[in-house]
Amino acid sequence: MAKGEIRDLLRAQPRGGLFRMAGVNPDSTPGLRGGDKKALREIKKHRDELFELHERLYAERKRSLLIVLQAMDTGGKDGTVTHVVRNFNPQGVVITPFKAPTPEERRHGFLWRIRRRLPDTGFIGVFNRSHYEDVLVARVHDLTRPSVIERRYGQINDFEKGLGRNGTTVVKLCLHISYDEQRRRLIDRLKDPNKRWKFNPHDIEERARWDDYMSAYGLAIGRCSTRQAPWYVIPANDKVYRNWAVTKILIETLREMDPRYPQPKLEVPKLLQKLRA
Repeated sequence: MAKGEIRDLLRAQPRGGLFRMAGVNPDSTPGLRGGDKKALREIKKHRDELFELHERLYAERKRSLLIVLQAMDTGGKDGTVTHVVRNFNPQGVVITPFKAPTPEERRHGFLWRIRRRLPDTGFIGVFNRSHYEDVLVARVHDLTRPSVIERRYGQINDFEKGLGRNGTTVVKLCLHISYDEQRRRLIDRLKDPNKRWKFNPHDIEERARWDDYMSAYGLAIGRCSTRQAPWYVIPANDKVYRNWAVTKILIETLREMDPRYPQPKLEVPKLLQKLRA
């Protein structure tokens, strides 16, 4: 597979500042030939490389990687963390789940809490939900004035552009499932006593706003998929494909970053001689 091929296939291509979520079939598997068995083999094959690339990034300590995960409820954010992000060295990964803002966070600008959780150099940060909630939930539930939300798109673009200038590569992943697939997953949660704890009755209320959310996602992706920080929209009804696609995107991104082990100036022969004495 050519360098960057999956990113090219899944990168959002907005038109006129708008992206059509309906244009992505959640059941499709772009770029995968051979089905789930091949996908599972390739995921396994890439584990060591992901770990090594992360180790090089951690050792280099000059740059960082930020992974932004957005999806509807049951869309697979937690599953992606479990099955893909676990391939990195846990000592160099910080996972932040963003919930509703606290009273303290509301007293600041919407990016304040985001800036506080950015990854340090050498680290990989994972945002399970993110600053995009402030143009998704805020729009769907009319939590603030439309003019404020309009300004936020530009603020987000400036913020992410600044991250790139400061050495943080941003990978934004929208895990796209269908309305019917969400119903199946919610039913599975209710039926399984071991998964019931994850069920929130509020999710049913949010389902009634599905079309509003698809519109809000289309606007957010359309306005904020930039050259510096593009959005990747991943068909996610098939969980194996989702994990394969995310793995491929991260492999391609880290290969392009090409972190290098530092080469400290050491008098190796003399040091070896002392150690052998």
